[in-house]
Formats: sequence, structure tokens, C-alpha cells
Amino acid sequence: MKTAFLFPGQGSQAVGMGESIFSSFPTAKRTREEADEALGFSLSDVIRNGPAEKLKATENAQPAILAVSVAIGRVLIERGIQPTVLAGHSLGEYSALVSAGALGFADAVRLVRLRGRFMQEAVPLGQGAMSAILGTEEGLIEEVCRQISAKGMQVDPANYNCPGQVVISGTKEGVAAAVDLLKQRGAKRCVALEVSAPFHCSLLKPAADKLRPELEKVEWNDPRIPYIANVDCAVVRSKGEIIHRLAEQVWRPVRWTHSLQKIFLEFKPTRVIEVGPGQVVLGHVKKVDDTVERFPSETKEALEKIPSA
Repeated sequence: MKTAFLFPGQGSQAVGMGESIFSSFPTAKRTREEADEALGFSLSDVIRNGPAEKLKATENAQPAILAVSVAIGRVLIERGIQPTVLAGHSLGEYSALVSAGALGFADAVRLVRLRGRFMQEAVPLGQGAMSAILGTEEGLIEEVCRQISAKGMQVDPANYNCPGQVVISGTKEGVAAAVDLLKQRGAKRCVALEVSAPFHCSLLKPAADKLRPELEKVEWNDPRIPYIANVDCAVVRSKGEIIHRLAEQVWRPVRWTHSLQKIFLEFKPTRVIEVGPGQVVLGHVKKVDDTVERFPSETKEALEKIPSA
């Protein structure tokens, strides 16, 4: 059986996430403890008890989701469920790299906490925005973003999540102007997102510049399992292909729709497991291929329903 492990990104966090996993599987509990040791404070307590605003903070949310996702991935592999291919949505790409053996978990936890901090610092609170554009062609969204940015109001496509769903990101003025123009040109629905920063747009290039030297400090290995990179949907099999893509990923769009299409075209998985909190990614998968078996894994009960073969 060919299995794709897909890892969620920021926004999937919830207070108490993964608790039944951590309390039931020693491997998962050790993973959470490793995260605490790597960071020098109790991330476990933030995951378990919040409060929600503290967990939602980007520099906490990113290592917390990573810890839950890696813990679940380790339990799945321990239970004999081996992935054929890996991919992660934005932050989830780091979870995929750990599961592929390309990046040590402790290094990943420290990196994503810095990544979250740098992303938050790049744009002052209240100056950025993001909006999900539904039922509109990608080409039209790209064209409108170019037109608005040319007027000095920066806005970019940020997340190609699934067919019919693209998120735009930029200044508050740029996103508002793009939404207005898209509605005039037939966009079915535009939903403002509650975010602390305008992720995956050109305003975050300073964050990428800060992150790159941090990426260069850690030890990388060739992935034991191929993974699909967000920025260009490349199948990454060598450590030399990783750092540049992770730095670029901070300010360039997440090409998730195209990554999923690549997985189904080249690897032909018979099942997909969302490895981490929530089931948002499984919703994206359904829009790309509604015939493949889809499994969540966020609770002990859900995880134990996944057949090992």
C-alpha cells in the first residue's frame, strides 16, 4: 500500500491538541519532552493548557504543531505504517523533513520558533492582512494582485490550497483593494482571515534573510523518503536542495494544490494520512482526488483506525 504523509501548517493548533496521543504512546510523550529540552521551556504546558492566545502566537504555534505532528508520525511508523512520499503545508514542510530523516527534531523545533519570530517581526501588527478567495480562477487572482501591487499597495497570492481556494496576502490596503476588484470581476466569496502577519508574501522577505543563516548552521541529511517542496513542487531527494527552498518558502507562495497533484500523478498513493492536528489538509485532498482513502490521526482513536497494511 502506497501511503502519503501530509503535515498541516499554522492555524491547525488548538489547546490540548494531541493529548490522547501523548498520554497513550511513550514515543509521543518522549517527543514532546524533546521539544521542551530543545527550547528550554515547557512547550508541553503551552500545548496542554494554553491559554489559546499564547498558543496562537506564531513563535509558539509553529513549534507546538511541529511537536504534535512529529510525535504522531513517529507513532505511525512505530505501528508499521511507512510513508512513500511526504509533504507539508508551509510550517508542515519542517515536519516532513524530520520524518524524512533530513533534519533532526531538536534543530527543527528551534528553527521553527525562530522562523515564527522572524515572520512576526517582519511586518508590524495591524499593517498586514490575508484573505481567502473562493471559486475564482488562479490566473485572475494573480492578475489582480499584479495590478494592485503596481499601484503601490503590495498584495500577492500566498497559498494555493486546493482547486477553488487561493489565499492572498499583503498590506491591509493591498488586500482590501484586491478583494474589491476581485468581487467586481466575479469572485464568488472572499473571506478575511484572522492572522497575526501577512504570511507568504514579499513583505516577509526580511524574515527569509534572517532565517537563511540559521538554516545554514544546522546539520542536514539526504531525505530517506522523498518529499515535495512548497515553493516549486520539486521532488527533493538531496540535502543540497533544501536550504534555499526553505528560505524562499517564507515569502513565496505555498503551491499546495500543485504539490498534491504532483503526489497523485507521480507517486499514486492509495491512501493519505494527515499527520498532525486537525483535518484541513484532508479537505484539500478531497478537492484534488476524492477517490483516495483519507485518514486523520489527531487522536488515539483516529490513529488506531488506520490499518498498518
